[in-house]
Amino acid sequence: MSTVAAARAMTAREWGLLFGLSILWGGSFFFIGVAVKALPPLTIVSTRVVLAALALHLLMRLVGASLPRSRDAWAAFFGMGLLNNVVPFLLIVWGQGHIASGIASVLNATTPLFAVVLAHFLTADERMSGARVAGVVAGLAGVAVMIGATGFGTLGVGVLSQLAVLAAALSYASAGIFGRRFRAMAITPLASATGQVTASSVLLLPVMLAVDRPWALPWPGMGAIGAVVALALLSTALAYIVYFRILATAGATNLTLVTFLIPVTAVPLGVLVLGETLLVRHGAGMALIALGLAAVDGRVWRLVRRHGGAVSRGAKRA
Repeated sequence: MSTVAAARAMTAREWGLLFGLSILWGGSFFFIGVAVKALPPLTIVSTRVVLAALALHLLMRLVGASLPRSRDAWAAFFGMGLLNNVVPFLLIVWGQGHIASGIASVLNATTPLFAVVLAHFLTADERMSGARVAGVVAGLAGVAVMIGATGFGTLGVGVLSQLAVLAAALSYASAGIFGRRFRAMAITPLASATGQVTASSVLLLPVMLAVDRPWALPWPGMGAIGAVVALALLSTALAYIVYFRILATAGATNLTLVTFLIPVTAVPLGVLVLGETLLVRHGAGMALIALGLAAVDGRVWRLVRRHGGAVSRGAKRA
């Protein structure tokens, strides 16, 4: 099954998990917005995955579970950690040092658009339909509107930051395709989440200690410390247990729907709590991205056609 293959209808429980995941990940943009004012990106990301790994290892011990030891399993953990943690986390945290958390969350919502394109070239059973091509074009137009015409000419740090978040979305889309192998390997959602953040910790911690030298940094305030802890325990450890649970039962296609919902949490938090400002072009870009996502997913259009058919049949009977 490809990442963007036709998705089956989700159960009420799966929808509940999806909404819960959107809140956990929507909150991550807020937590990063707080932490990035006091700590360098590499320290934030490394602390995030290390604390999450410790929490998940403790949980595995409490439930009597263990990680697989095979070479194939750990190769998959490191690959997933790189695509789903190391690369996107660093890009998003760096990007949020220069753009609003709400904007970052909307740019992150382009993940399904990238998934459509990647699956077209990387899978044999899923090709882009006309509706999906139109959706990708509308979504990319929305990104262009959000960045602004002048931004492409100057290529300042704000534009580079938005491009960094888009690159993170591309990495997440790649992870969605890569992560399908865990179910085939019979690795549980808890083990998948634990192995992924453990591998990410192994990759990031030595680099962070060498580059940031955290012992030499000014001690952050309680707000930044609380934000990093929440980022690790809620938006990483708990979120990835939910993530792999949805991936195992509902599939990667349904899982990408979470990016539709994340801005619903992230944008209000950024505006109301962090005092961020969204411009008119940001709203217009969000609308185009939402239109593109709806076209890619197809659910909205199927509902419209079904409703239109029902109305037409009712009119004929009348």
